[in-house]
Amino acid sequence: MKTISLIGSTGSIGTQTLEVCKKHNIRVKALAAKRNVTLLAEQAHKFNVEYVCVFDEEKYDELKRFMSDTDAEVLCGVDGLCKAAQLDGIDLFVNSVVGMVGLLPTLKAIEAGIDVALANKETLVAGGELVMRSADEKKVKIYPIDSEHSAIFQCLQGNDPKQLHKIILTASGGPFFEKTKDELKNVTVEQALNHPNWSMGSKITIDSATLMNKGLEFIEAKWLFDVKPENIEIVVNRESVLHSAVEFDDYSVIGQLGTPDMKIPIQYAILYPQRVECDVKPLSLTDYGTLSFYKPDYDTFECLASCIKAIKKGGAYPCIANSVNEEAVALFLNRKIPFLKIGELVSEAVEKFEPMSVNSYEDIVKADKAAREFVLGRV
Repeated sequence: MKTISLIGSTGSIGTQTLEVCKKHNIRVKALAAKRNVTLLAEQAHKFNVEYVCVFDEEKYDELKRFMSDTDAEVLCGVDGLCKAAQLDGIDLFVNSVVGMVGLLPTLKAIEAGIDVALANKETLVAGGELVMRSADEKKVKIYPIDSEHSAIFQCLQGNDPKQLHKIILTASGGPFFEKTKDELKNVTVEQALNHPNWSMGSKITIDSATLMNKGLEFIEAKWLFDVKPENIEIVVNRESVLHSAVEFDDYSVIGQLGTPDMKIPIQYAILYPQRVECDVKPLSLTDYGTLSFYKPDYDTFECLASCIKAIKKGGAYPCIANSVNEEAVALFLNRKIPFLKIGELVSEAVEKFEPMSVNSYEDIVKADKAAREFVLGRV
């Protein structure tokens, strides 16, 4: 029986991960969440975990009360997340938290020699070089959970990565596909949260609306699959059926298709290399009839263009772009800034910040702090 530790258990990916665990009899040793202790405690009881952690330290006492009838050790804060990431006896660390907080636990899991199933984008966006170097040194495998990176990973199975010519990274286009900047000036939070194909958490849904998520995935793909930015092409597939594809040196293209349901990539990452029944609707291509493909609009969606520029500039620029976006999205969700301001802030930061090298976790923390201060100084 496989044993996992899961952080981010109360979010969209986390709850679906637990559904996969229940179906396939996977043992869960530890759970962690940001602040929803009611659901976290319910999950912890259901899976009889040994460790449970809440990131928000103000919720620690409440979680303690909820767990008083168990023998589970109750943890909190970053230290708690890091302990959950490197427990003895776990086969896989599943990281589905949102934000920069996911980076250090990933590094700790790698340091302990534990394989990682990764849904946290910021781990590779901010610390890609550091993370992949550490994983290589420790012979740790990183299994992508993002549907696009999972698709690429699946397409590469049985093929020589050295013969990879290009990655075709697909995007849904989000809720504002083909909209102009003028049409986006007065976008509301509710409109931005209304994704046409996927059910996700609020931050990731806003990132999809700005296409920042595709910019982050572009950066992740560079690190996960060791390709140059110029060998990654972004293509909009409105139906979200082609999850991504790869082109080899002979110009053959292999793509991974499926219904837009995150349980497929979650299950593949956790059970790799097994393929077993998954609780999703099977894909029927004739139900769709036609699949449509378009080029993204880099001018309207500044976040996407800025992320590509950031990874090409290198150093701390991807971290800066990500951290500025995190702060800007939080401000938008709290109705403090307009929708288009998110992209403007990310673009300005990538253009104006002085180069910063990234040789350690402390370098990433420094860049992250500077980027967040930049946003707060602009609003």
